[in-house]
This record gives sequence, structure tokens and C-alpha cells, in this order.
Amino acid sequence: MTHTLVAGLILTLPIFTQAQTKIDLTTLDNAMTGPRSQVLVLGTVHLSELPAGFDAKTLNPLLERLARFKPDIITIEALSGEECDLALRHPAKYGADYCASTTLAKTATGLDVPAAMDAVDTMLKTFPAKPTPAQRRQLAALFLAANDRASAYVQWLQLASVEQRAGDGLTETLVTMLGEISQRNNENYQIAARLAARLGLQRVFATDNHTGDNIAYTDKDAFGREVMAAWGAGRGAFDQREPQVQALTKAADLLPLYRYINEPAHLQVLAEVNVSAALRAKSTAGYPQIWVSGWDIRNLRMVANIAETFREKPGARVLSVVGVSHKPWFDQWLGQLQGVDVVDVRAVLK
Repeated sequence: MTHTLVAGLILTLPIFTQAQTKIDLTTLDNAMTGPRSQVLVLGTVHLSELPAGFDAKTLNPLLERLARFKPDIITIEALSGEECDLALRHPAKYGADYCASTTLAKTATGLDVPAAMDAVDTMLKTFPAKPTPAQRRQLAALFLAANDRASAYVQWLQLASVEQRAGDGLTETLVTMLGEISQRNNENYQIAARLAARLGLQRVFATDNHTGDNIAYTDKDAFGREVMAAWGAGRGAFDQREPQVQALTKAADLLPLYRYINEPAHLQVLAEVNVSAALRAKSTAGYPQIWVSGWDIRNLRMVANIAETFREKPGARVLSVVGVSHKPWFDQWLGQLQGVDVVDVRAVLK
């Protein structure tokens, strides 16, 4: 009986050892024959937080550099219509104000978010290389109904000023909305949408996610207090760099700002204050550690959303415009995808 037991243990040992062997996935695509996709992650400040009097023209040198990369696909840190529709169907879990309302666009088009998304996909399949103004207005209205305001703005920007008017599904109310969007200090509009229109793209892709960090906590105030305290205790290096960031935000050219915040040294500081400081914090409820788990899950799902945009497009050139704190996670995890190369943003911004 003893011999049988020992023999059984010996037989299982190789299996156990194999289970502990780390498989190197980074070399699986070394001999691939198809084109490799190129992904550029631009870490951005949130333009809504810039000083009063911000002029979108200060972004022009940045847009010049990004245009040289010639992306086929541009992704943004915004919630997709699909996720917004999911949240709308689960208000007890996500709340009633998870996403902006599409009521005005639904009234204009008669379409709810899923129907509008389907209509967008159908229209884009046969969208001509040189669409008429009426077609652009129609598509803009559909994008608004699909809760994709940035893509609606991409269409709006490609209309001559005389054609930026109501008609073909765009009501006066929706035209007013697009006018308001044009004045918003938001990188989704002032960087991604403007660049997409300049390059003749028809849309941008919303790839944010908040299902991953939709944390169920027992004490909201304590959660916020403990996480903020953790960040405060670990922001020494961040505080040393912040004066330079603030000075660069006031310049007439924001390209130096984007070069600075996308430097590896700056990204390292942001990663450490976000995560390392939180994991060092002492908390009976574990709130800072819980926040980090949500942050990881959110980034994983965002990266998956980005990958989905070029799944059927081997060799795509992809630009992801995202809050700079996300960039270290995006660079690492996108770079682990098969057939994908992450482009050095510093070379693009030279």
C-alpha cells in the first residue's frame, strides 16, 4: 500500500512541476507572416482641468506630430454606447446617471442606443469615400443616438461651414449640441476627433470601462478618505514634478507638455503614486488595495476594448488617446498581444 502511494506521488510530480513552468508567450509571433499592428499610446492631461482661457490652437503642433503617424484607428477614453446601454439596463448596480442621456437624439432619430449602433454599422459598411453633406449629417445624428458624441463631431468637422446645419436627421437641438461640443475642453474632441477628421477617418472608438472599478463598498466616505490619504502619503516625487507640468500647461504650444508627461520618468512616478502608495497604506477595510484591484480590472478591460477595434485589421495603425496615468498599463499589456508592436511615443513627438 505504501509503495503504491509513493509511486502515485512520483507520477504526479512531473505534472505539478509542469504547472509551475512559466510559458513564454512573447516569442509565439516571431515567425508570423502577416503584417504587425502598430499601437501608439498618447498619455494626455485632461483638458478640462487646464487653466481658464485654454486655446485649442495650442494643440496644433501636437496634432501635426500625431498626423505623421497616420493612424487608421483612434481610440478614446470614453464609454461606448454598448456599455452605456448595459448600465441603463442595470440601474441598481450602475446608477441612473452612468452615461449622458441620448433622449434628444432618440427623439430626432426614433432610435434607442442599440438600434442606433446597428444603424451606424450598417451605414458605415457602404459609406462612400466622398460622402455627401447629407450623408454626413445623417451619420452624425446616428452617432449621437448611439451615445458616440466624439464620432458625431468627427462627421461635423468634415462638413463645410455652410453645411453645418439642421437636416437629414440633425435637428436644431442636435446642431446646438454639436456647437457646444466644439467649445468643450476635452481631449476626445480637441485631439482625437480633430485628428480623425483631418485624416479623413469616419469615427473614433470609445474604449473606456467602469464596470471593472464599479466597487461595492460599505462606507463611501471612508473609501474616498483612505484612498486619498494613501495617495497623499506617497506623492513626494509627484509633487516635485507638478510645478513643471503646471508651467507647461500655460504655454502657447502644448507639445512640450506632452513630451514631458510621456517621459518614462514621469510615467514611473504616476504609477507609483497610484498603486505603490495605495498598497503600502494600512487600512482595516483594505480600501486602498480594493481600489488598486478596480484600477487593474478597468485597465485590462480598456486594453481588451482597444484590441477589439483592430481584431479584424491585421497591420492596423492605432492611436490610443488616454489619461496619462493609464499609459504604463496600456503599453505593457498591449505589447503582450500577439502581432502587436507598441510604438515609442517619444519618437513620434520629436
